[in-house]
Amino acid sequence: MLDVPALDPDVAGVLGGLAPHELAWRDRARDFTAAEVLPHIDEWWEHAHYPAQLLPRLGALDLLRDGVEVEGFPHQSTLAAGLATAELNRGDGSVAAIAGVQGGLALRTIAQFGSPEQQERWLGPLARGEVLCAFALTEPLHGSDSVALEASARRDGDEWVLDGEKKWIGGGASGGLTIVWARISGGEDDGRVRGFLVPQSTAGYAARPITGKLALRSIHQAHIELRGVRVPADAVLPGAHSFRDVTRVLLATRLTVSWAALGHAVACYEASVHYAGVRVQFGKPLAATQLVQSRLARQLAAITQLQTLLVQLAREADAGRLTEQAASVAKLTSTRTARAIAADARDLLGGNGILLENAVARHLADVEALHTFEGTESIQELLIGRAITGVSAF
Repeated sequence: MLDVPALDPDVAGVLGGLAPHELAWRDRARDFTAAEVLPHIDEWWEHAHYPAQLLPRLGALDLLRDGVEVEGFPHQSTLAAGLATAELNRGDGSVAAIAGVQGGLALRTIAQFGSPEQQERWLGPLARGEVLCAFALTEPLHGSDSVALEASARRDGDEWVLDGEKKWIGGGASGGLTIVWARISGGEDDGRVRGFLVPQSTAGYAARPITGKLALRSIHQAHIELRGVRVPADAVLPGAHSFRDVTRVLLATRLTVSWAALGHAVACYEASVHYAGVRVQFGKPLAATQLVQSRLARQLAAITQLQTLLVQLAREADAGRLTEQAASVAKLTSTRTARAIAADARDLLGGNGILLENAVARHLADVEALHTFEGTESIQELLIGRAITGVSAF
């Protein structure tokens, strides 16, 4: 991969006034990415290699919590977590997704809904990257309409029995732990959605990595089959009793995904600026042409808008005021913006834009996946529309 210098675009000064301890999370993530990800990512991505060996390193650097409070670890604000997320994605979306699933989804779920015993057993190891944990919500026939999930759980004496399928589950075939969301069949909780902690070595749990992906190629996303999977009664998360509890987790991760989109956008902007300065066409560098300068100006303006939005919403989240509508606005705006910048950068680089060594094509592909994470563009628009009108259209 080419050595493209970090530009830190911040013409509005929204990052310049942040506290040093918050910027330290960004710098830590940047140093890790530069030393341990970028030298290898082209090969990993081309060959769909899953660098699970990075998990303990991410844990040692405390880059796996996504702002979740864990005993023995320092406080990390939503803003600091967002800055780190953006930086990891500026390097690579797959590696960042490994961290995002571990902290933003799995660790957050256990922290919010787990029993004291579950929290004591799992939070520390997950934050340190000693155990890889997956979050199994999406199903083969239920993506955006995940509330209609069909995976089932029934009580049988002192055990729960799980059946069903899950798809697109990051880390679901890693050999670690999976949080499985299933609908209760029978009993007083009949029809409710509950979460279960399922070791992937449990009999009846079968998972295979999905192949043929053109995005996020360096994280294994699994298709899981649950066939009579038996777990003890204490495997259920006692604090989660409905799908609304699941949405509490997704509310926070929509903001995380928004910061991820910013990271991809910045990477594509940096590649555009670098290429414009070194590529000579018709006797002069691309940077000396009006069309290219106009493109770079538009990219920078869009990044500035994203920075301003996300810093403000991170402050709202830290104050406990982040709403579902605001999180959806962030997700919709950020991934749409990142897609536009990535596509523009790919075009600006011409034929060289499809080479892995120039990074843009990798970011362009990964942004396409990110655009679908935590609710598609259409779902975000419907959530925002519901908040505006008071009427649900889905």
